[in-house]
Amino acid sequence: MAELYELISPNGQLIWSGLVETLYMVGLSLLFGVLGGFPIGVMTTITRQKHILPNKFLNLIFEGIINLGRSIPFIILMVAIIPFTRWVVGTSIGTTAAVVPLSVAAIPFMARVVDNALLEIDPGVIEAAKSMGASKLQIVLMVLLPEALSTVVLGITLTGISLVGYSAMAGAVGGGGLGDIAVRYGYQRFQLGIMIETIVILVILVQIIQFTGNRIANIFDHKN
Repeated sequence: MAELYELISPNGQLIWSGLVETLYMVGLSLLFGVLGGFPIGVMTTITRQKHILPNKFLNLIFEGIINLGRSIPFIILMVAIIPFTRWVVGTSIGTTAAVVPLSVAAIPFMARVVDNALLEIDPGVIEAAKSMGASKLQIVLMVLLPEALSTVVLGITLTGISLVGYSAMAGAVGGGGLGDIAVRYGYQRFQLGIMIETIVILVILVQIIQFTGNRIANIFDHKN
């Protein structure tokens, strides 16, 4: 694939390696974001007052985690957790190191997406499940999550697109990827061609993610 891209562009190998690094950072951090954000989002919803497991103290904690994580700009978050990043992966520079702050940024974002998706579900559906004797776990697994799946998929898509932007920011401070190439060659060496190529690739990448997310969400949309 890299050789094929070289036929199109003289910078093919460079752009291709940057694209692979960007996909690596975004893919892994999105995975960790979903794994970490899903349970926090579910717990935030069901511990609200008048929901299936009301608990003011727990809800306050989960809301605090989400609001704290989302209130810190990514560039500051990335620098602030450098000691944690070193502890996890042994270094604070490179694409693998960038996955740590990207994941930390994605978890509260994804948690809020799940929380909002679950809140859109008609309370009548939950009451119907209760009246049929469903347990709280069954309501979560068999009612809430299936009903919210289409909206959650769109939320995952939105998170993935946000991570593409964050990964470009991470590249500017040693995280690698297309952002690193744009800064080192496009900005510092004034190579306008490479800058334009990275922008075009990022735009195409976002379009592909959005298109794929929309198609998958339509599959799970009960209204179709």
